[in-house]
Amino acid sequence: MADTMHQQVRVPVPQQRRRATGEGAPPLISYVLPVYNEVAGIKRFHDGLTAATATRAEFDYEFVYVNDGSSDGSLGVLKDIAKNDPRVRVVDFARNFGHQIAITAGLDHAGGDAVIVMDTDLQDPPQVSLELIDAWLDGAEIVSARRRTRRDTPFKRATAHTYYRVLRRCAEVDIPVDTGDFRLLDRRAAEELRGFRERSRFIRGMVASMGFEQQEVLFDRDERVAGETKYPMRKMLRLAADGVTSFSTVPLKLITRIGFITLVLAMLGIVYAVALRLFFPAITVSGWTMLMVAMLFLGGLQMVSLGVIGSYVGRIYHEVQQRPLYIVRNVISHDED
Repeated sequence: MADTMHQQVRVPVPQQRRRATGEGAPPLISYVLPVYNEVAGIKRFHDGLTAATATRAEFDYEFVYVNDGSSDGSLGVLKDIAKNDPRVRVVDFARNFGHQIAITAGLDHAGGDAVIVMDTDLQDPPQVSLELIDAWLDGAEIVSARRRTRRDTPFKRATAHTYYRVLRRCAEVDIPVDTGDFRLLDRRAAEELRGFRERSRFIRGMVASMGFEQQEVLFDRDERVAGETKYPMRKMLRLAADGVTSFSTVPLKLITRIGFITLVLAMLGIVYAVALRLFFPAITVSGWTMLMVAMLFLGGLQMVSLGVIGSYVGRIYHEVQQRPLYIVRNVISHDED
């Protein structure tokens, strides 16, 4: 029964996209490239990527761009790129579904012997993807690009540094620090990742949870060449919450511990109040201030606890709806107008 259910959620690569590397057939490397409002830099990125891959002619390549509901003309640029490069395929979403969903759609449409996921803002240097391929050839099944340095604001560097380490301590799987979604997946690992169909997605955690032979490649992350970040504070906080609630029950356990601590403090307060009443009745005064402080403290604690529990219940609610992760308007390739 369990095997049957697993097969129902699996989204395999279409049969015509599968490759089996035989004698004389070069390995196929698929690039999964999410795009959201990158009209100013997408052409420069593609030129840089094709220049980098041209130095490794022993491989075949395909470039799967996922247009995540862009509203700035990025789709038109992607259509021109596909028209001029037969290796390009554009998956066009019906609306914006988010970065993690766009990566998922790209994995669903990629058919390579290895799949490389990277952003298209040139903060992930295309040359580094060749180092990921070398590590794969040496036997690694998953190769993550770990940021040695990053050119961001001090606030973003500090918050990212703190978040990754807090998440690693809280998570029930070993999630590597200072790594984003820039990585290579062997075909077997990519096929397993396609079977993860939850809606609130934290792909770097999913990859860490799968196991396999994993390695890291250090690199220096560049500045964005054009446009603005697609992860403002609001989206960063949402991604951080998805990472914690997807791979850790520590918030729920923390509520229980705080509850016990509060109970102990309440018992001490009761003992103190009774002792004061029995042994020092002359100095006993109305405890209005103490009462208000206790009520406000307990009320606030209850609301925070309900909020944490509600976040987990909300995840359950979205999962049981069983709606599709994304809707594709069109898949554009070289031989289409």
